[in-house]
Amino acid sequence: MLDETLTYALIKLTKMHRYRVTAELAELGLHVGQEMLLNQLWRQDGLSQSELITRLGVEPPTVTKTLQRLEKAGFVRRSPDPRRPRASVVNLTQAGKDLQGPVEAIWQRLDQELLSQLAPEDRRTMVRLVHSLWSCPSAEGETPLHHGEACS
Repeated sequence: MLDETLTYALIKLTKMHRYRVTAELAELGLHVGQEMLLNQLWRQDGLSQSELITRLGVEPPTVTKTLQRLEKAGFVRRSPDPRRPRASVVNLTQAGKDLQGPVEAIWQRLDQELLSQLAPEDRRTMVRLVHSLWSCPSAEGETPLHHGEACS
């Protein structure tokens, strides 16, 4: 039966976790997924829209729509790229920079809640195994967390 598979359990777990993330981010004025784009800018502010598309592994309209919402909310601003006339550069506003701490706190707290159901040695194993699985690129072109590891 499907409900006895690991895939089924992972989907159920992911849905529950996504619901929690959605509720927590809404309190900050964010929609789920927007924090992923912001995270790229927290790592390196001033990226082009095409760089964001590549780093996130999503379709261009997804990034365009996300940027429009983030810009409207006052978290980012887009300006012309002086090096490429048809491109724009995305920068965080102070409000966007100020979200980093609260968003990271939400993710850390939810990680702790999720892992608290496991014994300490199982927590380390779970993190290692999930990261190992995530090291292989997905069909959507997402970048692996660990480069250079063999994927089957």
